[in-house]
Amino acid sequence: MTGAADPDKLHLLRSSPFFVLHASLLLPIWVGVSPAAIAACVALYYVKMFGITAAYHRYLAHASFKTGRLFQFVLVWTGAMSMQKGPLWWASLHRHHHAHSDQDGDIHSPLRRGFWWAHAGWILCTRHDETIWRLIRPFDKFPELVWLNRYHTVPGLVLGAQTFLLGTMLERYAPQLGTNGLQMMVWGFLISTILTYHGTFAINSLAHVYGSVRYPTGDGSRNNFWLALLTCGEGWHNNHHHYPSSSRMGFRWWEVDFTHWVLRAFAAAGLVWDLKTPPRHVIYPDLRIHSSSAAATPSEDGTPSRAFTSTRHGR
Repeated sequence: MTGAADPDKLHLLRSSPFFVLHASLLLPIWVGVSPAAIAACVALYYVKMFGITAAYHRYLAHASFKTGRLFQFVLVWTGAMSMQKGPLWWASLHRHHHAHSDQDGDIHSPLRRGFWWAHAGWILCTRHDETIWRLIRPFDKFPELVWLNRYHTVPGLVLGAQTFLLGTMLERYAPQLGTNGLQMMVWGFLISTILTYHGTFAINSLAHVYGSVRYPTGDGSRNNFWLALLTCGEGWHNNHHHYPSSSRMGFRWWEVDFTHWVLRAFAAAGLVWDLKTPPRHVIYPDLRIHSSSAAATPSEDGTPSRAFTSTRHGR
């Protein structure tokens, strides 16, 4: 059954790339492994995870900082290397999620539809195939982003070719590393992409179930240190749902947020600016003076109704 008659059913044909990619986990039996291949896998996992968290999530979905058109493309291309469908598709559905978090309209709530649906089931059916264009303005006006949204597999395929080329060059010029083109492509591209999938998906399926609750957000969002380590800071999910437009998800000094740290470095270099951060009374609600400062419910455009502060760098 293909699931064409029921948009909530697994569509085997359209989901086949997902399952074929996971079958590549068997390839190390033939191509082997080396420290260089493992290093490439870990490094590219975090590069792609940063692309998802910084570009797809904090930039496109929540407009938590600003950048120029060229660097915008670089960031979004980096996110697209993860092969998690189109950037505008991803961001528009994420904005929809925030408007209906853990309610009937939420597209991937584990509290409503269980672990598998929240983790991957909603992607493998046809109900949510389309970009919600009304929710992604103003980014729909950039032809290069619309092109990436349509041809979203291109950055990933380019990365796959690059890892093969890297492994081939290392085999020739640094044979002591014990790697080659196929091995590097399997570990640096295929396996790292699978890991990036499940790191990202875990925020949907686990960060609304396991962890601590600091703020009453009206949904199941939780803060989870281990998920934060795996996802460059996305694990501080209760913080994020409390103040979605912040470029910083680790609200306390000890809350690891690699994505925000890299964005601050980019800001110091003038590549991004106007990083939105939560005011002190948002981080520490007990310090509120006026009741109107309470956390707002995010709208479908991903922008909370309360004011925000920003740190401007570079421009």
